[in-house]
Amino acid sequence: MAVAGMTVGFPNWKTPTAPKHTNKPRFVVPKASIAVEQHAKSSKVALVRIGTRGSPLALAQAYETREKLIASNPDLGEEGAIEIVIIKTTGDKILSQPLADIGGKGLFTKEIDEALLNDEIDIAVHSMKDVPTYLPDKIILPCNLPREDVRDAFISSRAASLAELPSGSIVGTASLRRKSQLLHRYPSLNVLDNFRGNVQTRLRKLNEGTVQATLLALAGLKRLNMTETVTSILSIEEMLPAVAQGAIGIACRSDDDKMATYLASLNHEETRLAIACERAFLQALDGSCRTPIAGYAFKDEHGDCIFKGLVASTDGNTVLETSTKGLYALEDMVKMGKEAGDELLSRAGHGFFDSQ
Repeated sequence: MAVAGMTVGFPNWKTPTAPKHTNKPRFVVPKASIAVEQHAKSSKVALVRIGTRGSPLALAQAYETREKLIASNPDLGEEGAIEIVIIKTTGDKILSQPLADIGGKGLFTKEIDEALLNDEIDIAVHSMKDVPTYLPDKIILPCNLPREDVRDAFISSRAASLAELPSGSIVGTASLRRKSQLLHRYPSLNVLDNFRGNVQTRLRKLNEGTVQATLLALAGLKRLNMTETVTSILSIEEMLPAVAQGAIGIACRSDDDKMATYLASLNHEETRLAIACERAFLQALDGSCRTPIAGYAFKDEHGDCIFKGLVASTDGNTVLETSTKGLYALEDMVKMGKEAGDELLSRAGHGFFDSQ
């Protein structure tokens, strides 16, 4: 049920201090604070093999998982007990094309899922926004770590905010969600929508002048200890986040009780329920990388769930939004997400998503 004119308070995130804006066209791109660990060869068999992509951000998330596993399970603290296995995915290999053109969802998870099913790894660490709504058979995702700040960051050496960018400025983003919302609010801006690569690569391109600004998930910048690059932070009202943005999910095989027990000790239930709500919304819309979709569920000051959802045309001309409120409980929240998706699907009309 849509709630008109709802006023809600968002979680009280701690906002990093942004550097003072200058007119200098260049800024220093910090080196990645995460590097691939070099493990000495050992005859000891690892108790837990963590599968992950090899980007600095993916590795930061894998190391965070490792530290939490050790904190909850002292037996995993011995040297060699946990091994991090880097797996290159299709999305990592093909950087010259937009995600939508090479298959959309699953591009950053398929090879990791295969390694899990082939018993090459024991658990898989994912950015939840990359995980398709349908998991492969024999794989479960029972664990979400505490969610990071879901907001998007504006980064530029030319302006202090999106509103201050001169007409015709080019903003780089690989996200159709960001592109559509940006063009809806600032139609005088231009968007370079195949602005792909890891965080460091995108900042390098920005530094080289390929674009005048870019938008990145604040969660990733925080996990990489790179918030000094942030010019300003976009509010939820200005840029609704992607479904599951800022959340880490950990998968294992459905028949692996030992790993399921390990993961149960790490699960953050409030995050898991919010992600379930958002993914129910996405599933109802049958969302992919070809469709601008945004969704965010959170607990308000009364302990209830607030869900906000959005679908848009890629040019930003049409933006449809909904907001709902209900109990912060799994069954209620999944129903809320699904009904919100069904509502927007109905309002968008036949052919809206096919034309994207």
